[in-house]
Amino acid sequence: MEPLNAAQRRACFQQAGDRAGVHAPLLAALHAVHQAPTLSDGEVGLGISPANQVALTEVETLPGQAQVVASTVRSITDRLIAQGWQSADLWDVDRGRYGDRFLTALAEGYLPPPNDTHAAQLEPCDGGALLRAYVQRVEADHLAAGLPSNLAFVDGALLNFLEQVPATYRGLSHERDGLLEAVRLWRKLDSQSAAIHSLLPRGSTSEPDALPATDRLDIALQDLSRRLPLNYAGYPHQREALLRLVQCWRQLPSREAAIASLEKKDPLSPDLTTLDPALMAFVQRLPAHYLGKGEQRNALTETFRLWQGLDSRTTAVRTLGVDPESLMSASPAALLDAARQLDQQLLRFVQRIPAAYRQTDAQRVALLHLVQTWRGLETGETTVRSLVDDLRQLQSARPGSPDATPAPVPDLLPVLQTEWTLDTIQLHGAIAPGGRLTWAEATQGGLYLPKNLAAMRAIVQLATAMEQVATRLGRSPHIIAWHCSPEAARALPGPSPEQHTLGSALLFYCDGLTGQQIYWTLDPWWTGGLGRFTQYPALVYLESRGAIASPEPDHRVRWVY
Repeated sequence: MEPLNAAQRRACFQQAGDRAGVHAPLLAALHAVHQAPTLSDGEVGLGISPANQVALTEVETLPGQAQVVASTVRSITDRLIAQGWQSADLWDVDRGRYGDRFLTALAEGYLPPPNDTHAAQLEPCDGGALLRAYVQRVEADHLAAGLPSNLAFVDGALLNFLEQVPATYRGLSHERDGLLEAVRLWRKLDSQSAAIHSLLPRGSTSEPDALPATDRLDIALQDLSRRLPLNYAGYPHQREALLRLVQCWRQLPSREAAIASLEKKDPLSPDLTTLDPALMAFVQRLPAHYLGKGEQRNALTETFRLWQGLDSRTTAVRTLGVDPESLMSASPAALLDAARQLDQQLLRFVQRIPAAYRQTDAQRVALLHLVQTWRGLETGETTVRSLVDDLRQLQSARPGSPDATPAPVPDLLPVLQTEWTLDTIQLHGAIAPGGRLTWAEATQGGLYLPKNLAAMRAIVQLATAMEQVATRLGRSPHIIAWHCSPEAARALPGPSPEQHTLGSALLFYCDGLTGQQIYWTLDPWWTGGLGRFTQYPALVYLESRGAIASPEPDHRVRWVY
């Protein structure tokens, strides 16, 4: 079995850092400097040995070493703060990294006292080598993200972001996850369930007329977000908590991307594009509720007019292939026949919307107008609020329930004229028990078989999740690219080529569906990375980053690439 590749090691360090609120490049630097002990998975460690309640089995693999050393760094930081260290002693605000004094203290090693049950023994190392390795990795990350050399703006930007949260919080899943992650890291907890329990202790609201749990959690999160700026002292774990909030809230792929977004000083205003899945769900349900009433017909006709940019309702009716004069006929039979023809054309237009929607301003205005008039709402603001409620419902609905996103309706498929060849015959077994995806699909016919357990587990995890994806889409996915070599991954379109080398990302399409239809169906539910392409309208990029070491749920990342 081969050891982990460079991308897998970075993923281990990143996951461990995200869990503990520790800057991940420090873990990579400790690994580079210590290169010990030798581990059972063929790797070398970060200088961690068992101590107190940390058993040997917890630190005998590289992911285990990374997790424990992150907890140990957190313990060391806590003890230094208790001894009177200030934030400036721990963190260099201008350079955006741990300070030299802290790195010197870390290089001296750490033997945890008996009451420090989560930390292990950290061996001493060369302080100068640790500083050089850490700075090199930090500068590489900053350069890759296009960050400026001076990051002194970050703290002020974080506090400004946080002050806008209570007024802009809509209770969407990525917003809630961001606040929960902030609470978790601020309070030095290891799971979101522990963060929820810290906000809503069991038995605290047992009254029968209490609000639903989600509403109570949202109120608690908003209340806490108002207090956090008052308690911010610039300690590293507090900064990491707020950066994680920004990353999750804006659905960004990395900590550095969150800093880059803060540099732009974008306001925290609601983004109407996030409502597109709710708009598509509304449109897909509409034909079942169309009764041919005059106000419904008028609403759809005006929507068509706005969508097409036409000057009048008369022009819209004529464009739909119906003579406007026939709708004013004195003959009841002729009037009924004309209305029936118009209804058929309007419903065909509605059915084509999900595949034809290009997210232009004119199209979105048309659909927002449709929701407003159909639901009898007075203002655009109340229309947006109603769609936010729809989106929250979509995010929590069970698949197949009436509240879930309807399965997208495909176009009729043309008859295939080509014949199968040996190259397209799939002879391999299913990756997930009873599943439809095979190892041939995941490895491009066996060309890129996984070389270690980490890659294999990532593929199995993603294949299992893809069974749920197929259920939600109502059809099988066709895999274009999955696990492959770094060279092959660099040639693939998408935001994170290295995730293909981990086995935790794939490109796929579905017969008869556009990439946008797939995206809108999966967006409310999928908790990992999800992307669509402007140049390749049939493709979708799907990613799950929690496959290597972390049992915690993935965080939402969204791309238009």
